[in-house]
Amino acid sequence: MSIEPIFIGKGDLPVHLLPKYGNRHGLVAGATGTGKTVTLQGLAESFSRIGTPVFLADVKGDLSGLALPGGGKPVFEERAKELGIDGYSHTGFPVVFWDVFGQLGHPVRATISEMGPLLLSRLLDLNEVQEGVLNLCFKVADDNGLLLLDLKDLRSMLVFVADNAKELTVQYGNVSSATIGAIQRQLLVLEEQGAEKFFGEPALDLHDLIRTAPDGRGHVNILASQQLFQSPRLYATFLLWLLSELFEELPEVGDMEKPKLVFFFDEAHLLFNDAPKALVEKIEQVVRLIRSKGVGVYFITQNPIDIPETVLGQLGNRVQHALRAFTPRDQKAVKSAAETFRPNPSFDTETTITELGVGVALCSMLDEKGVPTIVEKAKIAPPQSRVGPATEEERNQVLRQSPLAGRYDHMVDRESAFEVLKKRATEAAAEQEAQDQPKEERRASARQSDSILESAVKSFARAASSQLGRNIVRGVLGGLLGGSTGRRRR
Repeated sequence: MSIEPIFIGKGDLPVHLLPKYGNRHGLVAGATGTGKTVTLQGLAESFSRIGTPVFLADVKGDLSGLALPGGGKPVFEERAKELGIDGYSHTGFPVVFWDVFGQLGHPVRATISEMGPLLLSRLLDLNEVQEGVLNLCFKVADDNGLLLLDLKDLRSMLVFVADNAKELTVQYGNVSSATIGAIQRQLLVLEEQGAEKFFGEPALDLHDLIRTAPDGRGHVNILASQQLFQSPRLYATFLLWLLSELFEELPEVGDMEKPKLVFFFDEAHLLFNDAPKALVEKIEQVVRLIRSKGVGVYFITQNPIDIPETVLGQLGNRVQHALRAFTPRDQKAVKSAAETFRPNPSFDTETTITELGVGVALCSMLDEKGVPTIVEKAKIAPPQSRVGPATEEERNQVLRQSPLAGRYDHMVDRESAFEVLKKRATEAAAEQEAQDQPKEERRASARQSDSILESAVKSFARAASSQLGRNIVRGVLGGLLGGSTGRRRR
Protein backbone atom coordinates (compact mmCIF):
# COMPACT_ATOMS: atom_id res chain seq x y z
CA MET A 1 0.00 0.00 0.00
CA SER A 2 1.59 3.28 -1.12
CA ILE A 3 1.77 6.27 1.20
CA GLU A 4 -0.20 9.34 0.23
CA PRO A 5 1.86 12.39 -0.78
CA ILE A 6 2.28 15.10 1.84
CA PHE A 7 0.18 18.16 0.99
CA ILE A 8 2.28 21.32 1.35
CA GLY A 9 -0.02 23.96 -0.13
CA LYS A 10 -1.74 25.14 -3.27
CA GLY A 11 -1.39 27.87 -5.86
CA ASP A 12 -2.54 27.36 -9.42
CA LEU A 13 -1.63 23.73 -8.76
CA PRO A 14 -1.35 21.72 -5.53
CA VAL A 15 2.15 21.15 -4.13
CA HIS A 16 3.00 17.76 -2.67
CA LEU A 17 6.12 16.27 -1.11
CA LEU A 18 6.57 12.62 -2.04
CA PRO A 19 7.44 10.57 1.10
CA LYS A 20 9.86 8.36 -0.85
CA TYR A 21 11.94 11.49 -1.50
CA GLY A 22 11.62 12.84 2.01
CA ASN A 23 15.21 11.74 2.64
CA ARG A 24 16.47 13.92 -0.22
CA HIS A 25 16.64 16.79 2.26
CA GLY A 26 15.08 20.22 2.11
CA LEU A 27 15.18 23.92 2.83
CA VAL A 28 12.71 26.28 4.47
CA ALA A 29 13.92 29.87 4.12
CA GLY A 30 12.54 33.35 4.56
CA ALA A 31 12.79 36.56 6.51
CA THR A 32 11.52 36.90 10.07
CA GLY A 33 7.72 36.97 10.31
CA THR A 34 7.02 35.41 6.92
CA GLY A 35 5.71 32.06 8.19
CA LYS A 36 8.75 29.75 8.37
CA THR A 37 7.86 28.40 11.82
CA VAL A 38 4.29 27.52 10.80
CA THR A 39 5.63 25.78 7.68
CA LEU A 40 8.10 23.85 9.85
CA GLN A 41 5.30 22.86 12.22
CA GLY A 42 3.11 21.67 9.37
CA LEU A 43 5.94 19.58 7.89
CA ALA A 44 6.67 17.99 11.28
CA GLU A 45 2.98 17.07 11.64
CA SER A 46 2.84 15.62 8.14
CA PHE A 47 5.86 13.37 8.63
CA SER A 48 4.56 12.23 12.00
CA ARG A 49 1.18 11.44 10.46
CA ILE A 50 2.74 9.00 7.95
CA GLY A 51 4.72 7.26 10.71
CA THR A 52 8.08 9.02 10.34
CA PRO A 53 9.68 10.25 13.58
CA VAL A 54 10.89 13.84 13.63
CA PHE A 55 13.64 15.66 15.51
CA LEU A 56 13.58 19.45 15.69
CA ALA A 57 15.11 22.21 17.78
CA ASP A 58 12.75 24.74 19.35
CA VAL A 59 14.85 27.91 19.55
CA LYS A 60 11.99 30.30 20.36
CA GLY A 61 9.97 28.03 22.65
CA ASP A 62 6.82 28.10 20.52
CA LEU A 63 6.94 24.62 18.95
CA SER A 64 5.93 22.85 22.17
CA GLY A 65 2.31 23.44 21.08
CA LEU A 66 2.75 20.48 18.69
CA ALA A 67 1.73 18.27 21.61
CA LEU A 68 -1.69 19.94 21.87
CA PRO A 69 -4.74 20.45 19.64
CA GLY A 70 -4.93 23.77 17.79
CA GLY A 71 -7.97 25.98 17.55
CA GLY A 72 -8.87 29.57 18.12
CA LYS A 73 -7.32 30.84 14.89
CA PRO A 74 -10.04 31.64 12.32
CA VAL A 75 -7.39 32.37 9.70
CA PHE A 76 -6.36 28.71 9.74
CA GLU A 77 -9.98 27.55 9.42
CA GLU A 78 -10.43 29.84 6.43
CA ARG A 79 -7.14 28.71 4.87
CA ALA A 80 -8.12 25.03 5.22
CA LYS A 81 -11.47 25.70 3.56
CA GLU A 82 -9.81 27.75 0.81
CA LEU A 83 -7.35 24.94 0.07
CA GLY A 84 -10.07 22.31 0.10
CA ILE A 85 -8.58 20.26 2.93
CA ASP A 86 -11.21 17.64 3.73
CA GLY A 87 -11.68 16.68 7.36
CA TYR A 88 -9.45 19.42 8.71
CA SER A 89 -9.49 19.13 12.50
CA HIS A 90 -7.44 20.11 15.52
CA THR A 91 -5.24 17.49 17.17
CA GLY A 92 -2.03 17.19 19.11
CA PHE A 93 0.84 14.90 18.15
CA PRO A 94 2.96 12.40 20.12
CA VAL A 95 5.71 14.69 21.40
CA VAL A 96 8.82 13.80 23.42
CA PHE A 97 10.53 16.78 25.04
CA TRP A 98 14.34 16.90 25.37
CA ASP A 99 16.65 19.44 26.98
CA VAL A 100 20.46 19.45 27.20
CA PHE A 101 20.10 21.13 30.60
CA GLY A 102 17.43 18.71 31.82
CA GLN A 103 14.95 21.43 32.79
CA LEU A 104 12.27 21.40 30.06
CA GLY A 105 12.65 17.81 28.89
CA HIS A 106 14.54 14.57 29.24
CA PRO A 107 18.27 15.21 29.68
CA VAL A 108 20.38 14.73 26.55
CA ARG A 109 23.95 13.61 27.14
CA ALA A 110 26.96 12.51 25.14
CA THR A 111 30.37 11.34 26.25
CA ILE A 112 33.58 13.23 25.50
CA SER A 113 34.74 10.26 23.39
CA GLU A 114 31.55 10.32 21.32
CA MET A 115 31.95 14.02 20.63
CA GLY A 116 35.52 13.46 19.44
CA PRO A 117 38.42 15.92 19.06
CA LEU A 118 37.22 17.56 15.82
CA LEU A 119 33.86 18.70 17.17
CA LEU A 120 35.32 19.49 20.60
CA SER A 121 37.92 21.72 18.96
CA ARG A 122 35.11 23.52 17.16
CA LEU A 123 33.17 23.80 20.41
CA LEU A 124 36.19 25.18 22.27
CA ASP A 125 37.23 27.45 19.39
CA LEU A 126 40.77 26.02 19.39
CA ASN A 127 43.49 26.92 16.92
CA GLU A 128 45.41 24.28 14.94
CA VAL A 129 48.14 23.83 17.56
CA GLN A 130 45.62 23.45 20.38
CA GLU A 131 43.55 21.05 18.28
CA GLY A 132 46.68 18.96 17.74
CA VAL A 133 47.27 18.69 21.49
CA LEU A 134 43.64 17.76 22.05
CA ASN A 135 44.01 14.99 19.46
CA LEU A 136 47.12 13.86 21.32
CA CYS A 137 45.12 13.63 24.58
CA PHE A 138 42.54 11.41 22.89
CA LYS A 139 45.29 9.21 21.45
CA VAL A 140 47.06 8.83 24.81
CA ALA A 141 43.72 7.98 26.45
CA ASP A 142 42.97 5.34 23.81
CA ASP A 143 46.46 3.80 24.05
CA ASN A 144 46.15 3.56 27.83
CA GLY A 145 42.57 2.27 27.94
CA LEU A 146 41.25 5.40 29.67
CA LEU A 147 37.61 6.27 29.11
CA LEU A 148 36.79 9.91 28.41
CA LEU A 149 33.18 10.34 29.51
CA ASP A 150 32.81 13.77 31.08
CA LEU A 151 34.66 17.06 31.48
CA LYS A 152 36.61 16.01 34.57
CA ASP A 153 37.96 13.06 32.58
CA LEU A 154 39.22 15.42 29.90
CA ARG A 155 40.72 17.74 32.50
CA SER A 156 42.51 14.81 34.12
CA MET A 157 43.96 13.73 30.79
CA LEU A 158 45.20 17.24 30.08
CA VAL A 159 46.94 17.32 33.48
CA PHE A 160 48.39 13.85 32.88
CA VAL A 161 49.74 14.88 29.48
CA ALA A 162 51.23 18.08 30.92
CA ASP A 163 52.90 16.24 33.82
CA ASN A 164 54.35 13.62 31.47
CA ALA A 165 55.11 15.88 28.52
CA LYS A 166 58.80 14.98 28.39
CA GLU A 167 58.11 11.24 28.16
CA LEU A 168 55.16 11.62 25.78
CA THR A 169 57.04 13.91 23.38
CA VAL A 170 59.17 11.03 22.10
CA GLN A 171 56.12 9.01 21.01
CA TYR A 172 53.44 11.62 20.32
CA GLY A 173 55.16 14.94 19.63
CA ASN A 174 55.78 18.18 21.49
CA VAL A 175 53.37 19.32 24.17
CA SER A 176 53.47 22.88 25.48
CA SER A 177 52.23 23.66 28.98
CA ALA A 178 50.97 26.99 27.63
CA THR A 179 48.82 25.13 25.10
CA ILE A 180 47.43 22.85 27.81
CA GLY A 181 46.62 25.93 29.88
CA ALA A 182 44.80 27.56 26.97
CA ILE A 183 42.62 24.47 26.47
CA GLN A 184 41.87 24.32 30.20
CA ARG A 185 40.72 27.95 30.11
CA GLN A 186 38.40 27.22 27.20
CA LEU A 187 36.97 24.30 29.16
CA LEU A 188 36.15 26.72 31.97
CA VAL A 189 34.21 28.89 29.52
CA LEU A 190 32.35 25.81 28.32
CA GLU A 191 31.48 24.85 31.89
CA GLU A 192 30.07 28.31 32.52
CA GLN A 193 27.72 27.73 29.59
CA GLY A 194 26.39 24.60 31.32
CA ALA A 195 28.17 22.01 29.19
CA GLU A 196 29.03 19.85 32.23
CA LYS A 197 25.36 18.77 32.19
CA PHE A 198 25.69 17.58 28.60
CA PHE A 199 28.83 15.47 28.89
CA GLY A 200 28.34 12.22 30.78
CA GLU A 201 26.16 9.15 31.07
CA PRO A 202 23.64 7.72 30.46
CA ALA A 203 24.33 8.92 26.93
CA LEU A 204 21.50 9.32 24.46
CA ASP A 205 20.44 6.11 22.73
CA LEU A 206 19.74 7.24 19.18
CA HIS A 207 17.06 4.60 18.77
CA ASP A 208 14.99 6.53 21.31
CA LEU A 209 14.62 9.22 18.64
CA ILE A 210 13.29 6.74 16.10
CA ARG A 211 10.11 5.61 17.79
CA THR A 212 6.44 5.53 16.84
CA ALA A 213 3.40 5.95 19.04
CA PRO A 214 0.86 3.12 19.55
CA ASP A 215 -1.38 4.73 16.91
CA GLY A 216 1.42 4.49 14.33
CA ARG A 217 2.33 8.15 14.19
CA GLY A 218 6.01 9.07 14.47
CA HIS A 219 7.20 10.70 17.66
CA VAL A 220 8.00 14.39 17.35
CA ASN A 221 11.20 14.90 19.36
CA ILE A 222 11.45 18.55 20.40
CA LEU A 223 14.73 19.84 21.80
CA ALA A 224 14.09 22.82 24.09
CA SER A 225 16.75 25.19 22.78
CA GLN A 226 15.93 28.58 24.25
CA GLN A 227 18.79 28.36 26.76
CA LEU A 228 21.04 26.31 24.49
CA PHE A 229 20.63 28.93 21.77
CA GLN A 230 22.25 31.52 24.06
CA SER A 231 25.51 29.62 23.35
CA PRO A 232 25.37 29.44 19.54
CA ARG A 233 28.56 27.40 19.16
CA LEU A 234 27.31 24.80 21.65
CA TYR A 235 23.92 24.70 19.89
CA ALA A 236 25.40 24.18 16.41
CA THR A 237 28.02 21.66 17.56
CA PHE A 238 25.46 19.61 19.48
CA LEU A 239 23.16 19.29 16.49
CA LEU A 240 26.07 18.45 14.20
CA TRP A 241 27.21 15.80 16.68
CA LEU A 242 23.73 14.30 16.70
CA LEU A 243 23.61 14.25 12.91
CA SER A 244 27.07 12.67 12.74
CA GLU A 245 26.10 9.99 15.27
CA LEU A 246 23.03 9.09 13.23
CA PHE A 247 25.24 8.81 10.17
CA GLU A 248 27.75 6.58 11.96
CA GLU A 249 25.30 4.27 13.72
CA LEU A 250 22.37 3.74 11.38
CA PRO A 251 22.59 0.97 8.77
CA GLU A 252 22.28 1.49 5.03
CA VAL A 253 18.66 1.01 3.98
CA GLY A 254 18.52 2.02 0.33
CA ASP A 255 15.29 3.44 -1.09
CA MET A 256 12.39 3.48 1.36
CA GLU A 257 8.73 4.37 0.95
CA LYS A 258 9.19 7.02 3.64
CA PRO A 259 12.13 8.37 5.69
CA LYS A 260 13.25 6.60 8.85
CA LEU A 261 13.76 9.99 10.54
CA VAL A 262 13.49 13.64 9.51
CA PHE A 263 15.89 16.08 11.17
CA PHE A 264 15.08 19.81 11.19
CA PHE A 265 18.05 22.14 11.77
CA ASP A 266 16.67 25.55 12.74
CA GLU A 267 18.87 28.68 12.56
CA ALA A 268 21.08 26.64 10.24
CA HIS A 269 23.45 29.54 9.52
CA LEU A 270 25.00 28.96 12.97
CA LEU A 271 26.34 25.66 11.74
CA PHE A 272 28.52 27.35 9.15
CA ASN A 273 29.49 30.63 10.84
CA ASP A 274 33.30 30.77 11.09
CA ALA A 275 33.45 27.00 10.55
CA PRO A 276 36.89 25.76 9.42
CA LYS A 277 37.14 24.13 6.01
CA ALA A 278 37.58 20.66 7.49
CA LEU A 279 34.31 20.98 9.41
CA VAL A 280 32.35 22.27 6.40
CA GLU A 281 33.65 19.32 4.39
CA LYS A 282 32.47 16.96 7.13
CA ILE A 283 29.00 18.54 7.11
CA GLU A 284 28.84 18.25 3.34
CA GLN A 285 29.83 14.59 3.53
CA VAL A 286 27.27 13.77 6.22
CA VAL A 287 24.44 15.52 4.35
CA ARG A 288 25.38 13.78 1.09
CA LEU A 289 25.57 10.28 2.55
CA ILE A 290 23.04 10.22 5.38
CA ARG A 291 20.09 9.97 3.00
CA SER A 292 21.20 6.38 2.31
CA LYS A 293 20.51 5.76 6.02
CA GLY A 294 16.91 6.89 5.52
CA VAL A 295 17.40 10.26 7.23
CA GLY A 296 16.18 13.53 5.71
CA VAL A 297 17.78 16.81 6.82
CA TYR A 298 15.82 20.04 6.49
CA PHE A 299 17.62 23.34 7.05
CA ILE A 300 15.63 26.29 8.38
CA THR A 301 17.27 29.67 7.83
CA GLN A 302 16.46 33.28 7.11
CA ASN A 303 18.76 33.56 4.15
CA PRO A 304 19.63 30.68 1.79
CA ILE A 305 23.06 32.15 0.99
CA ASP A 306 24.05 31.41 4.60
CA ILE A 307 24.35 27.78 3.53
CA PRO A 308 27.36 26.75 1.40
CA GLU A 309 26.55 25.93 -2.22
CA THR A 310 27.96 22.41 -1.79
CA VAL A 311 25.27 21.75 0.83
CA LEU A 312 22.53 23.85 -0.78
CA GLY A 313 22.83 21.84 -3.99
CA GLN A 314 21.82 18.68 -2.13
CA LEU A 315 18.49 20.05 -0.86
CA GLY A 316 15.82 18.72 -3.21
CA ASN A 317 12.61 19.94 -1.51
CA ARG A 318 12.36 23.70 -1.08
CA VAL A 319 9.95 26.17 0.49
CA GLN A 320 11.00 29.78 0.03
CA HIS A 321 9.12 32.45 1.98
CA ALA A 322 9.56 36.18 1.37
CA LEU A 323 12.98 37.81 1.37
CA ARG A 324 13.70 41.49 1.73
CA ALA A 325 15.97 43.31 -0.70
CA PHE A 326 17.12 46.37 1.23
CA THR A 327 20.89 45.89 0.98
CA PRO A 328 23.25 44.58 -1.72
CA ARG A 329 23.60 41.37 0.25
CA ASP A 330 19.79 41.00 0.42
CA GLN A 331 19.55 41.56 -3.32
CA LYS A 332 22.21 38.93 -3.92
CA ALA A 333 20.24 36.49 -1.74
CA VAL A 334 17.02 37.13 -3.68
CA LYS A 335 18.76 36.59 -7.00
CA SER A 336 20.52 33.47 -5.74
CA ALA A 337 17.28 31.99 -4.38
CA ALA A 338 15.42 32.70 -7.64
CA GLU A 339 18.10 30.98 -9.70
CA THR A 340 17.73 27.72 -7.75
CA PHE A 341 14.15 27.24 -9.00
CA ARG A 342 12.91 26.01 -12.36
CA PRO A 343 11.15 29.08 -13.82
CA ASN A 344 7.37 29.32 -13.94
CA PRO A 345 6.11 31.22 -17.01
CA SER A 346 3.25 32.65 -14.94
CA PHE A 347 5.44 34.97 -12.87
CA ASP A 348 8.93 36.37 -12.41
CA THR A 349 10.53 34.40 -9.59
CA GLU A 350 13.00 37.05 -8.46
CA THR A 351 10.35 39.76 -8.18
CA THR A 352 7.80 37.46 -6.55
CA ILE A 353 10.16 36.46 -3.73
CA THR A 354 10.12 40.04 -2.42
CA GLU A 355 6.32 40.34 -2.67
CA LEU A 356 5.12 37.16 -0.95
CA GLY A 357 2.64 37.58 1.88
CA VAL A 358 2.74 35.82 5.25
CA GLY A 359 1.96 32.13 4.86
CA VAL A 360 2.65 32.16 1.12
CA ALA A 361 5.81 30.65 -0.37
CA LEU A 362 7.52 29.56 -3.54
CA CYS A 363 7.69 25.77 -3.52
CA SER A 364 9.54 23.17 -5.56
CA MET A 365 9.53 19.47 -4.66
CA LEU A 366 11.00 16.42 -6.33
CA ASP A 367 8.64 14.73 -8.79
CA GLU A 368 8.21 10.99 -9.41
CA LYS A 369 11.48 10.88 -11.32
CA GLY A 370 13.37 12.76 -8.61
CA VAL A 371 13.53 15.96 -10.65
CA PRO A 372 12.65 19.37 -9.08
CA THR A 373 9.25 20.58 -10.20
CA ILE A 374 8.59 23.99 -11.74
CA VAL A 375 8.34 26.54 -8.96
CA GLU A 376 4.82 27.18 -7.69
CA LYS A 377 3.53 30.13 -5.69
CA ALA A 378 1.43 28.45 -3.00
CA LYS A 379 -0.56 29.21 0.12
CA ILE A 380 0.82 26.91 2.83
CA ALA A 381 -1.51 24.42 4.53
CA PRO A 382 -2.32 25.28 8.17
CA PRO A 383 -1.15 23.03 11.03
CA GLN A 384 -3.57 21.01 13.14
CA SER A 385 -1.76 21.45 16.45
CA ARG A 386 -1.47 24.57 18.56
CA VAL A 387 0.59 27.38 17.09
CA GLY A 388 2.31 28.73 20.18
CA PRO A 389 3.89 27.33 23.35
CA ALA A 390 2.49 24.82 25.80
CA THR A 391 2.06 25.98 29.38
CA GLU A 392 4.40 24.67 32.07
CA GLU A 393 1.72 22.32 33.40
CA GLU A 394 0.90 21.06 29.90
CA ARG A 395 4.58 20.36 29.25
CA ASN A 396 4.93 18.56 32.59
CA GLN A 397 1.91 16.44 31.79
CA VAL A 398 3.50 15.35 28.50
CA LEU A 399 6.73 14.54 30.35
CA ARG A 400 4.91 12.45 32.96
CA GLN A 401 3.27 10.40 30.21
CA SER A 402 6.45 10.07 28.16
CA PRO A 403 7.55 6.52 27.20
CA LEU A 404 11.07 7.55 28.28
CA ALA A 405 10.12 8.89 31.72
CA GLY A 406 12.88 8.11 34.23
CA ARG A 407 15.30 6.65 31.71
CA TYR A 408 17.72 9.59 31.53
CA ASP A 409 16.82 11.50 34.67
CA HIS A 410 19.80 10.55 36.85
CA MET A 411 23.43 10.94 35.81
CA VAL A 412 25.73 7.93 36.24
CA ASP A 413 29.42 8.41 37.06
CA ARG A 414 31.27 5.15 36.42
CA GLU A 415 35.01 4.58 36.54
CA SER A 416 36.77 6.45 33.77
CA ALA A 417 39.95 8.46 33.20
CA PHE A 418 39.49 10.70 36.27
CA GLU A 419 38.99 7.80 38.68
CA VAL A 420 41.77 5.67 37.16
CA LEU A 421 44.34 8.49 37.21
CA LYS A 422 43.30 9.45 40.73
CA LYS A 423 43.81 5.84 41.87
CA ARG A 424 47.23 5.68 40.21
CA ALA A 425 48.27 8.93 41.86
CA THR A 426 47.12 7.68 45.28
CA GLU A 427 49.05 4.44 44.84
CA ALA A 428 52.14 6.38 43.75
CA ALA A 429 51.84 8.54 46.86
CA ALA A 430 51.60 5.47 49.10
CA GLU A 431 54.59 3.85 47.40
CA GLN A 432 56.66 7.01 47.77
CA GLU A 433 55.70 7.27 51.43
CA ALA A 434 56.82 3.68 51.99
CA GLN A 435 60.16 4.41 50.34
CA ASP A 436 60.62 7.44 52.60
CA GLN A 437 60.26 5.34 55.80
CA PRO A 438 63.13 2.76 56.10
CA LYS A 439 62.70 -0.16 58.42
CA GLU A 440 63.39 0.54 62.10
CA GLU A 441 66.09 -2.10 62.18
CA ARG A 442 68.05 -0.44 59.38
CA ARG A 443 67.67 2.95 60.98
CA ALA A 444 68.87 1.65 64.38
CA SER A 445 71.83 -0.10 62.75
CA ALA A 446 72.72 3.03 60.84
CA ARG A 447 72.69 5.12 64.00
CA GLN A 448 75.02 2.67 65.74
CA SER A 449 77.59 2.38 62.95
CA ASP A 450 77.62 5.84 61.46
CA SER A 451 79.71 8.66 62.74
CA ILE A 452 77.96 11.87 63.76
CA LEU A 453 78.99 13.46 60.48
CA GLU A 454 77.86 10.48 58.38
CA SER A 455 74.52 10.43 60.19
CA ALA A 456 73.99 14.10 59.52
CA VAL A 457 74.77 13.71 55.82
CA LYS A 458 72.46 10.71 55.43
CA SER A 459 69.68 12.39 57.38
CA PHE A 460 69.89 15.43 55.12
CA ALA A 461 69.84 13.22 52.02
CA ARG A 462 66.79 11.35 53.24
CA ALA A 463 64.98 14.57 54.04
CA ALA A 464 65.77 16.04 50.62
CA SER A 465 64.67 12.87 48.88
CA SER A 466 61.49 12.68 50.92
CA GLN A 467 60.57 16.30 50.24
CA LEU A 468 61.21 15.90 46.53
CA GLY A 469 59.05 12.80 46.40
CA ARG A 470 56.24 14.46 48.26
CA ASN A 471 56.38 17.49 45.97
CA ILE A 472 56.15 15.30 42.87
CA VAL A 473 53.17 13.37 44.19
CA ARG A 474 51.50 16.54 45.46
CA GLY A 475 51.82 18.01 41.96
CA VAL A 476 49.99 15.05 40.45
CA LEU A 477 47.26 14.93 43.10
CA GLY A 478 46.87 18.69 43.11
CA GLY A 479 46.18 18.66 39.41
CA LEU A 480 43.65 15.85 39.68
CA LEU A 481 41.83 16.78 42.88
CA GLY A 482 42.20 20.48 43.45
CA GLY A 483 41.70 23.87 41.89
CA SER A 484 40.10 24.19 38.48
CA THR A 485 40.42 20.50 37.69
CA GLY A 486 38.35 19.30 40.64
CA ARG A 487 35.11 17.40 40.54
CA ARG A 488 32.17 18.61 38.52
CA ARG A 489 30.07 21.22 40.22
CA ARG A 490 26.78 19.67 41.24
